[in-house]
Amino acid sequence: MVHVRDGIRVAKFGGTSVATAVQLLKVKAIIEADPRRSVVVVSAPGKAHAKDTKGTDLLYLAYELAAKGQLIDSVWNQVETRFLEIVRDLHLALDLKSILAEAKARIQGGASADYAASRGEAIHGVVCAALLGATYIDAAEVVFFDKTGRLDGPRTYAAIAKRCAGQRRVCIPGFYGSANNGEVKTFSRGGSDVTGSIVANAVDAALYENWTDVSGFLMTDPRIVAEAKGIAEITYGELRELSYMGASVLHEEAVFPVREKRIPINIKNTNKPEDAGTLILADRDPGHQVVVGIAGTKGFTVVALEKAMMNSEVGFARKVLDVFASHGISIEHMPTGIDTMSVIVSDKQLGGKLDAVIEDLQGSVRPDTIKAMPGMAMIATVGQGMSHAIGTAARLFAALARSRVNIRMIDQGSSEQNIIVGVEEADLATAIKSIYAEFA
Repeated sequence: MVHVRDGIRVAKFGGTSVATAVQLLKVKAIIEADPRRSVVVVSAPGKAHAKDTKGTDLLYLAYELAAKGQLIDSVWNQVETRFLEIVRDLHLALDLKSILAEAKARIQGGASADYAASRGEAIHGVVCAALLGATYIDAAEVVFFDKTGRLDGPRTYAAIAKRCAGQRRVCIPGFYGSANNGEVKTFSRGGSDVTGSIVANAVDAALYENWTDVSGFLMTDPRIVAEAKGIAEITYGELRELSYMGASVLHEEAVFPVREKRIPINIKNTNKPEDAGTLILADRDPGHQVVVGIAGTKGFTVVALEKAMMNSEVGFARKVLDVFASHGISIEHMPTGIDTMSVIVSDKQLGGKLDAVIEDLQGSVRPDTIKAMPGMAMIATVGQGMSHAIGTAARLFAALARSRVNIRMIDQGSSEQNIIVGVEEADLATAIKSIYAEFA
C-alpha cells in the first residue's frame, strides 16, 4: 500500500452519507476521529430509503413548476420538512426557516434551474457546518466559472485557499459556484465530487477522501460477478479507462484537479469507515496484478467499410471522420486494415442518423461495400501491468474462446494499459465473467 503523506485531508460526503440525521452523526464521528479532516465538502440529502426522492430532484421539480407559473407549495413542503426534521433530530440550535423562505421566494420569482438545484447543497452545508462546529463557506463565493462556462482555476484556487487559511474546520457545499455574470452555476449531476477535488487542490491536501455508500471499487460489476474482488489501488489513468465503460463511483471530472498535484483519492464507506477502500494514485507498482478491472457496456453500432487500395488513398480516413462530424457524431473507436475500416459509435450518438450517415459515406469515399452492424457491446480490460506482462492478450482471447464468445472488434490503446473488445450484446455477461475468471 502506498504511503500517504501527512497533512490536510479533504473529506467529501455524498448524498446517501448525509441523507438523514443518523447518517450525519456517522459523518460527525468520522470527522472528529481525525483532526486532519479539517475541510469538509457536502452534498444535498440523498435518498433515505429506496422509495425516497433525492433532495436535488425535488428542487428541480419545484423549479419546473415555478417556470410554468404553478404553485410549488406541495413540493416545497417536502424540501422544507426534510431539512427541518434533520435539524430537529440532531438537536441543533439552528433556525433554517428564513433561509428556506428566501430560497422558495427566489425560485417562485424566476430564479434559474441552477440556483434551484444548488439549494440542496447550500442549505445542507449550513446544517453540516453547525453540526461539525465548522465555518460555513458558500461555494458561490469561492468557486468561479469563466465566460465560456469552464472552471476559472486560478481564481477559484486562490479564493478557496484564502478563505480556508487559519480556520480550524470549514464546510463547503459541493455541486455549484458562480458564473461569470455572478449567477449561480452548477456542475453536472454528481458534481460535488468535482468540488471536493477542486478544494483538495486549492488547500494542497495530502489526501482527498470521497465518502460514499460503497467500500471502493470492485474489479467488475457485482451484478455480473457476485464475488468480484475489491481494488486496493488504481491509477488515475486506469480509472479513466474503466469510467469510459461506465464503471464509476466517482464523477469522471473529479480526477483532473487532484491529478495536477498528484493528490491521492481514497474512496471510503461512510457506513463502514474501518474499511480501507480504494486508493486512486498518480502511479502504482502493479506487482503481480496484471489486470486491475474489467468493465463493459452495451449500445454500440459498427459501420464497416471496405475499399480496394484504401491504404494508398490520401485523406480517406479524414473524409470518413468528416462525414460523422458533419452529423454531430463523435466516434468511439476506428480499427483499420489494409482495405478495411470500421467505425464504432454509440447508439446514443448515432440516434436516427444511420441511414443519412451511410448515404453520405457512399458519396464521400465510394467504398466497395459498407454495412452497419448494431447490437455490439464493448468491454475494457484495464491494468497498468499489462504493458509488461507477456501473453496478456493471448490469455484474454483464450478465455473468451473457451466461453465460445465471438470477438467482433479489437482495439488496444497506445498506453498499453487497456484492451477493448467488441462482442455481441448477448455475450456481454459471459465475456466479462470469462475475463474476470482468468485474471482475478
